Amino acid sequence: MADPIRVAVTGAAGQIAYSAIFRLASGAVFGPDQPVQLSLLEIPPAMKVLESVAMELDDCAFPTLTGVTMTDQAEQAFDGINAALMIGSRPRGPGMERADLIRVNGPIFVGQGKALNRAASDVRVVVVGNPCNTNCLIAMSNSDVPKDRFSAMMRLDYNRAKTMLANKAQVPVTDVTNLAVWGNHSNNQYPDFENARIQGRPLSEMITDESWLKDTFVPDVQTRGAVVIKARGSSSAASGAIAALDHLLSFRQPTPAGDWFVAAVLSAGQYGVDPGLIFGYPLRVKGEGWEIVEGLTMSDWGRTKFEKVLDELRQEREVVKDLL
Repeated sequence: MADPIRVAVTGAAGQIAYSAIFRLASGAVFGPDQPVQLSLLEIPPAMKVLESVAMELDDCAFPTLTGVTMTDQAEQAFDGINAALMIGSRPRGPGMERADLIRVNGPIFVGQGKALNRAASDVRVVVVGNPCNTNCLIAMSNSDVPKDRFSAMMRLDYNRAKTMLANKAQVPVTDVTNLAVWGNHSNNQYPDFENARIQGRPLSEMITDESWLKDTFVPDVQTRGAVVIKARGSSSAASGAIAALDHLLSFRQPTPAGDWFVAAVLSAGQYGVDPGLIFGYPLRVKGEGWEIVEGLTMSDWGRTKFEKVLDELRQEREVVKDLL
């Protein structure tokens, strides 16, 4: 068998991690012939719960799982890893504004960014813990790991948007391609239907109700997380975990011809975004790396949505500028 892929998961006793860890261990993510070694990071009060997760992993007897380590020290968790799923972060509490949440979580990602220097040279870092774009920016700014190895997860927004469009057009979700979600994993993200295609045709030929696209589809994608929380009483853990694993795999395999996937990565100025922001773009894997898909167009209406989320990320960067 191949050498094990060493995957670190932070916030490993939480619900999103719980939904991801067993898929990682089972071979469902990297394949039945690829061994996996898990490095699970938690805060000290959650270590007892984490021990129960390790017990369950033992009880599953996964042939692909070659080892599990548990620790409350980021330096130990990230030592020699090939991938990091940075899920752990403090959730927003009652009365907290988004800026408050950013300031609370910022120091966590400063320390974890520095600890990532102990990772393997091929490490890929996926930041899931919210506000993930700015947390990713903080971790990247405090690490010697190459900047193109960092990304923040917008795959849940992408998956939600694809399903909504597929349901509206009454087609399988695989028929929806070329969907971009621009900007931030927040309720100001811009799910871009203008460049999307269904069954290879422009979306506008398959969904002609423009008012539904602008007034229902876009806000429904933007607020889906809040709707799930209201219905479930907690956040969307299972779909968040699936999205994180989809995100990780999209960087490890060729992008289907003519399509793209979505993640938040370091901007170099594409589409007028400030260089240095972590911004959601359509991407394609190219060789051993990735590239931002360029040349897409937007209507004036779409550009307004784009600029709104860009301004939001500028404001978030300002809140944490002393941590960068």
